[in-house]
Amino acid sequence: MSYLKLHRWILATALALPGAAFAQQTLTLYTSQPNTDAQMTVDAFTQANPDIKVDWVRDGTTQLMTRLRAELSAGVTKPDLLLIADSVTMESLKREGLLQAYLSPERVQYDAELYDPEGYYYGTKMITTGIAYHTRAAQQPERWQDLVNEPYRNQVAMPSPLYSGAALIHLAALTDHSDLGWDYYTALNQNGVSAQGGNGAVLTAITSGTKPYGVIVDFMAIREAAKGSPIQFIFPEEGVTAVTEPVAILKDAANPEAAQRFVDFVLSEAGQQLVQAQGYLPAREDIAPPEGFPARNEIKLIPLNAGKALDQAESNKQRFSELFGG
Repeated sequence: MSYLKLHRWILATALALPGAAFAQQTLTLYTSQPNTDAQMTVDAFTQANPDIKVDWVRDGTTQLMTRLRAELSAGVTKPDLLLIADSVTMESLKREGLLQAYLSPERVQYDAELYDPEGYYYGTKMITTGIAYHTRAAQQPERWQDLVNEPYRNQVAMPSPLYSGAALIHLAALTDHSDLGWDYYTALNQNGVSAQGGNGAVLTAITSGTKPYGVIVDFMAIREAAKGSPIQFIFPEEGVTAVTEPVAILKDAANPEAAQRFVDFVLSEAGQQLVQAQGYLPAREDIAPPEGFPARNEIKLIPLNAGKALDQAESNKQRFSELFGG
């Protein structure tokens, strides 16, 4: 479904949704979505819920958490909602008692691994990390294990978990994988894999041919391929890792009922159609992937233990730094 058609459908059904006759309320959202995506999300929600106004603040997840904690220290809780990059950050906030549980009825449409079982946060999309390669590269990798083989020596780039949240989650999931683990990262180091900052640096390395193979998030490579860039993305046979851009309600939210409606919306069919229209893989299983992605049943997800990833975040960074520098 195109964004324009989705926009019209949401607008046409807005008045039929529960709560449309309520007095106008205001929600405050802190989000790490790109500006364009954030505006689309807010616009779609307010069209479906015309009685609710959304004020939103956009920044990186780390910067938003710094801002939130400063506000909390000052005795002020400004946001009602968070829509940020990863579940590990949400798990930290949950442990600190800063989130409130909400069992959205939409959760029945989701794999249990994509949301907190008590309803403290819900994944809204899957931004997976896989392998990309230059279309003129000599090899066409199919597995994570391929990257430690001799033909790939000194030819692979990857984002560093010291700079990229997605890379840190990727590290946590792979090192917890029974067939990969820290032995895999040691083998990557021994094969000359280069850790090059964030995913943008990896994309540049691949498309320029400087490093013909790389570890990268799906949408960056798939979008570039659609523009004609010489890059191909693959979902490795062992599976992909993912950040899920979860949504959560703050414990001291001023408008908890309106916040619940926002959560329901982003998890709903209309909200997930929007995710698809934005070019991301929807978290909801009954929504087809966007163009350029394989069928959903062809994508295997490597599970992430968010609590364990949180507990080991600093030690994982330290161990990675000892292997790759930085």
